[in-house]
Amino acid sequence: MRLNYSEQGVGDPVFLIHGLFGSLSNLGNLARALAPNYRVISVDLRNHGDSPHHSEMSLLSMAQDLVELMDYLSISSAYFVGHSLGGKVAMQLAMSEANRLKSLVVVDIAPVKYIDNNTNIINNLYDLSKVLIQDRKMADSFLSKQGVEPFVRAFLLKNLRRNTAGNFELKININAIKANYENHLSVAPVGDGFTAPCLFLKGENSHYIEQQHLPIIHSLFPKSSVQTVNDVGHWMHAEKPELFNQLVLQFIGEIS
Repeated sequence: MRLNYSEQGVGDPVFLIHGLFGSLSNLGNLARALAPNYRVISVDLRNHGDSPHHSEMSLLSMAQDLVELMDYLSISSAYFVGHSLGGKVAMQLAMSEANRLKSLVVVDIAPVKYIDNNTNIINNLYDLSKVLIQDRKMADSFLSKQGVEPFVRAFLLKNLRRNTAGNFELKININAIKANYENHLSVAPVGDGFTAPCLFLKGENSHYIEQQHLPIIHSLFPKSSVQTVNDVGHWMHAEKPELFNQLVLQFIGEIS
């Protein structure tokens, strides 16, 4: 599948991969920080943003999408930064096509199966997709009544676009996400261990990387380090963008 992407800058390539319900703009601040020294490729995962929709949606298929894009751009290997689901897809790529990655930054996700982490939001968005959305305020009110907190609502509603009838619809393929989440997206990546340098960034207030996950991380990624970013949750790149950018730039700079 040919993914939608944008690129800026020149130099060694760095791929930026957003998380579930996101798009390539989510890591835009980091892209701009990297662009003076690197060729930055920001990607919309399948069924997200402006990338094509497909009923098949697994870590393996999305990792293969990245390989196809790299081949299209004539990039043999690159640095990767992935947040949340994007981190899982990047880990899957590292474990199945290790020669395509120079190093990996995984943002607030572990190589484990998660239980019911996003089920409520998926169901809320699925329900939203079945109603006539006349304006953003209506969509915001709908999600608010489902108990979705304001910060998360603002993030999710970035997926709205106006359709030909003048109403709004979701850009993401919520049907495919709902159908594949439990068995193909919330699962752990599979394959061989990845022996190149890796940095795992954990949000102090997030529960996506816990103490019991550390042995698994170090087993599958033996040259990894895990660093906690204080006073942030799962969206650290939005909560402390300058610190987040600094940590990523420092890590990639030490490898390159």
